Amino acid sequence: MSIGEALRLAQDSELDLVEVAPMARPPVAKLMDYGKFKYESAQKAREARRNQALTVIKEMRLRLKIDPHDYETKKGHVERFLKGGDKVKITVMFRGREQSRPEMGYRLLQRLAADVAELGVVESNPKQDGRNMVMVIAPHRNAQALQQAAQSAKGREAKAEQDQERAQEQSQEQGQEQPAEQAPSA
Repeated sequence: MSIGEALRLAQDSELDLVEVAPMARPPVAKLMDYGKFKYESAQKAREARRNQALTVIKEMRLRLKIDPHDYETKKGHVERFLKGGDKVKITVMFRGREQSRPEMGYRLLQRLAADVAELGVVESNPKQDGRNMVMVIAPHRNAQALQQAAQSAKGREAKAEQDQERAQEQSQEQGQEQPAEQAPSA
């Protein structure tokens, strides 16, 4: 179809002639309401941005000579972050002569990674960065899906319990009403 015919058709139907694929041979054009098209594409882009997963990186800082109770506390924080779906950057800080023993920091990070292995996976292996050694742990991909499924299952169980309680209350009320109806007839 020639350009002139396409433009005439567009004017007759009160639509716009929009070139969809200019590099194609022959170029592809479409009759459409361009304002509506731009609005719908903006809506789709906004929806895509809203559905995008925002990755948050939480940081946990440890010292090489950490007390066992402090380690457990920090591990609990890391577990909470991973359960929340956030990545965790764990930093071991070295001071003074500790800098000559990076293998001890490596062992500490490996121990922490093993302790939280059921919640997350090591995304970035421990590496020395000046006075610090850094490792990143990311939550398992299916961890959030499992958590959402567990929450919805809890919701269904709670609703089923409520329905069952209502049914029992209604049957008790009906049971109390029946003797009252029978008393006047007797």
